[in-house]
Amino acid sequence: MKLADVLPFRGLFRNTPDESRPSKLLLLLESRAIWELSSLPLAMPWLMARVPRGDGHPVLVLPGLMADDVSTVPLRRFLAARGYDVTGWGQGRNFGPRQGVLGQMRKTLAELHGRTGRKVSVIGWSLGGVYARELAREAPEQVRQVVTLGSPIYGDPNTSSNAWGVYKMVSGKNDVDPGERGEGPPPGVPTTSIFTRTDGIVGWGCCIEKKGPLTDNIEIVGASHSGLGVHPLVLYALGDRLAQPEDGWTHFSPRGLERALYPAGSPDR
Repeated sequence: MKLADVLPFRGLFRNTPDESRPSKLLLLLESRAIWELSSLPLAMPWLMARVPRGDGHPVLVLPGLMADDVSTVPLRRFLAARGYDVTGWGQGRNFGPRQGVLGQMRKTLAELHGRTGRKVSVIGWSLGGVYARELAREAPEQVRQVVTLGSPIYGDPNTSSNAWGVYKMVSGKNDVDPGERGEGPPPGVPTTSIFTRTDGIVGWGCCIEKKGPLTDNIEIVGASHSGLGVHPLVLYALGDRLAQPEDGWTHFSPRGLERALYPAGSPDR
């Protein structure tokens, strides 16, 4: 049995995807994100020793709802230190898909692809992951892979998210487009969803990607939604995903002692 399978919280959730709104207790526990951030300096020697150096390809990082590039600084600095050409989204605070937002992301993606001559890996945290999947659908020739962090890619946001009211208020929209809910197939590029069953913002089942040869789901036990972008186990998984050869992507399979830190198997849609 793996350590991750017996950690606190692990046994409190069903093995089938749960798309219901997280409880008030889980929402309250989102404050533990500060502890996840504070653990990062302690974990950095392990991460630098165990995460392989990258091949220098470009990486675009998209923040979540109401967040900006400041929220992804630790993540981007870590990836840059592992040798990637990392770029933030550069649009200030993420108030949802307002007019011009998606167009600017398309422009940034095209510029990165054109400047480097290489496909771009796109990482999206929460709502940023919804954007990332749409970018990959629209321009698969420019995207190497997509990784989402606690992103609500399926389900009804009205009943599955504690952030739905905020989304409607800041975006000026009362609904999301069908494609943003994941009704369509996953992007035609390698796509990994990193999620936690103790997410206090999004029902964790909404984050589960459909099973396929180019899709994967990685569970982080006991993490918060707000701390996914700074959690050491998330950074390890990101480093592993980005290090996959462009023409030889495989499913996540941690090696050595790290195998004990991730649950055996994961729910599939």
